[in-house]
Amino acid sequence: MAGKVDEKAITPMEKDYNEWYQDIVLRAELADYSPVKGCMVIRPHGYRIWEKMHDALDAMFRETGHKNAYFPIFIPLSFLSKEAEHVEGFAKECAVVTHHRLGAKEGGGVEPTPDSKLEEPLIVRPTSETIMYSMYSKWIKSYRDLPLLLNQWANVVRWEMRTRLFLRTTEFLWQEGHTAHATHEESWDEVVKMLGIYARFAEEWMAVPVFTGVKSDSEKFAGALKTTCIEAMMQDGKALQAGTSHDLGQNFAKAFNVKFQTEKSDWEYCWQTSWGVSTRLIGALVMAHSDNKGLVLPPKLAPIQAVIVPIYRDAAQKEAILAKANEIFGKLAGAGFDVHLDDRDNVSPGFKYNEWELKGVPLRIELGPKDLEKGECQGVTRVALTELKEGERVPRIAIPLDSVAEKVGEILDQFQKTLFARALKFRDSKTSVAASYDEFKSKLENGGFFWADWCGCPECEAKVKEETKATVRLVPFEETTLGDKCFVCGEKAKTKALWARAY
Repeated sequence: MAGKVDEKAITPMEKDYNEWYQDIVLRAELADYSPVKGCMVIRPHGYRIWEKMHDALDAMFRETGHKNAYFPIFIPLSFLSKEAEHVEGFAKECAVVTHHRLGAKEGGGVEPTPDSKLEEPLIVRPTSETIMYSMYSKWIKSYRDLPLLLNQWANVVRWEMRTRLFLRTTEFLWQEGHTAHATHEESWDEVVKMLGIYARFAEEWMAVPVFTGVKSDSEKFAGALKTTCIEAMMQDGKALQAGTSHDLGQNFAKAFNVKFQTEKSDWEYCWQTSWGVSTRLIGALVMAHSDNKGLVLPPKLAPIQAVIVPIYRDAAQKEAILAKANEIFGKLAGAGFDVHLDDRDNVSPGFKYNEWELKGVPLRIELGPKDLEKGECQGVTRVALTELKEGERVPRIAIPLDSVAEKVGEILDQFQKTLFARALKFRDSKTSVAASYDEFKSKLENGGFFWADWCGCPECEAKVKEETKATVRLVPFEETTLGDKCFVCGEKAKTKALWARAY
């Protein structure tokens, strides 16, 4: 690692935001490009963030009665064809398996053998509604089998031509919940509940404030009655859809014959939901919090929450300081913190500082001879470095050695709150009302969210998208207006909507 940190300076976000994002993902060792075009390799530092996301969300899912299962990655082509909207929505993104064996090719290499052609092509999972609901039709027979509340953690493939690490790749990781209920009221309650879990996770774990609401018909999930979503604001003023929860109605139940016998012995189709978030959330973390020094991570999701950097000049100092550093490490690890002791001798403390700043470690703990004499160590938070102006001294927090775990806990809790407050302040500063279409177009160049009255007409929505590349990010659950006229056509407004350019 010693030669890597200074290989290339991070492109400033104000110069080229896309390049800045790519530099951080690569140099902070979150992910790298794969030999397979459009795919990524998630490196350990990035994968640990995903594991922490997994663990936090999985615990929340269990609390609400959901159980994990796993379904095949291969889906018969005929399954995808059973729900018309669904197949139309995913047809252009599907990877298709047509053969099951390779043989030697004349002139060298291998190729699919003609006699191994599948009777029916298989789709590599773009989403699992079809394969899961074919099984639901076997398992659900009575009202006593409901609700069925399942989730799976898996990978999916959606063929992408223009890719960006974490944000849009051909293969990505996600969780997808799929539930079946006896009534539409129950299924809608599930949709809203799971969206609330995503909003809570975004704000309390990711420190990213979100708006919640309903997608327009043109933006909803293929095959759903309604799609609800959480929308976040990135530092370049673009919106990011960070999670979705879908009201599937009875569309898939009818397509796959998912029926149950009621208490009155009648047969009815189930009401279903699906909901999911993906490794796109790691991209959201990068874009919402990071700076020109590198990654900034909320403590709850940081792979390393605190790094201990011992500072010494000679062998005598080294022995005493490393002994105390190991003691601090033991106390912090014992208290449940993800802590790392950087005791490398082949790089300087300054090099270590730069490396851990780049990797987004929330707290650096410095321990030198003078600190040892005072019975303390020095804490430097990553968020303080973000706000540091040129020429200012690095602010350090004195941490008593006899209460190091308690003090570190307080510092990290405050860090998490500060990060959210900072992101909320930014989001609010980039959210405004557009009274007219001309005002909207003039302000849009600076990015941000815009509330504006809308008639609900798809023609007005399409006009805005074509002329400005902005879309309806969501409509509030309770439809209300700011005035009485659509900001595009001037006709009577149905509701206000949140508009923005988005990833």
